[in-house]
Amino acid sequence: MNDPVNQEPGAAAIAPYSALKPFERGLPPGRIPELRMVPMPADANVYGDVFGGWIMSQVDIAGSLAATRRANGRVATIAVNSFLFKHPAFVGDLLSFYSEIIKVGTTSITVAVAVYAERNRLQADCVKITEATVTYVATDENRKPRPVPALETLLRAPEDAPAHEDPKL
Repeated sequence: MNDPVNQEPGAAAIAPYSALKPFERGLPPGRIPELRMVPMPADANVYGDVFGGWIMSQVDIAGSLAATRRANGRVATIAVNSFLFKHPAFVGDLLSFYSEIIKVGTTSITVAVAVYAERNRLQADCVKITEATVTYVATDENRKPRPVPALETLLRAPEDAPAHEDPKL
């Protein structure tokens, strides 16, 4: 605890975790995580190490959130291009999943996902634990591939929408 009364002479005061900005915690500055999770004992082995498959599942969800927004609709995972576990995750870590679209094809969207673990949150320990690249395909109501909409159509202002389109959609 940060107790100035009982602090040893000459010891530097440690800022409380809540006073630190995200970049001071070791998280990517200026970015908002797609997903944040705290793994529970059911997500880990008897030693408290989180199962890699559980992390892979959360990475797929985080990547699909970004891909769904860009596709403006349903997507399906078609490839896990790369997956690297750099460090283990433990029960109680606060995991932050950051997604970034790195490529858009005719029907596909490739997303890079980085996972950071905040450990010992009172002391602001943070480590990048996983990097992955996942490709999704945009699908229609019949779950068949469909073209990813042009970015210009997604960025169009509601008042620019044709009369037959609902500007709220």
